Amino acid sequence: MSDVKPVGDWPPNIQAVFKRMAPASRYLGLEILEAHKDSRTVKVAFNAGPDLCNMWGGIQGGMVAAMLDDVMSLAVGLDLEWGQISPTLELKVSMLNAARPGRIIGTGRVIKRGKSVGFIEGELADEEGKLLATGSSTATFVTLKKKAPSGETVQA
Repeated sequence: MSDVKPVGDWPPNIQAVFKRMAPASRYLGLEILEAHKDSRTVKVAFNAGPDLCNMWGGIQGGMVAAMLDDVMSLAVGLDLEWGQISPTLELKVSMLNAARPGRIIGTGRVIKRGKSVGFIEGELADEEGKLLATGSSTATFVTLKKKAPSGETVQA
């Protein structure tokens, strides 16, 4: 990640991933490559090892879905406020080609963001650009903590 900008320059949700990555994202081999707050798009890589595979050597479909969920969650979270999260309400995945161990590139983009719900799309491709899977999801926005007028953190 030598070309990646310093953590302080990323949007808050991306900074949070750098500070404390979720165990599931670490297991999938998540690496953030690009995050564009203005266009609400992200580009990531997953360094998928053989431990993600089914007995036939392909990456198990649930792992592919988890990768898409990660990339779409990162995209929709780009403009969340401090203390907000974006749980997935619905997820659809289309498997187009077998995913194999190695580097998988994911892209995510927000299609529409409302006040309480967002609609997101994502794609996974191998390093040669072969499309492996596409997904769409719906997320809601939940505030876990708010800042009090005094500046202290309070539960919402």
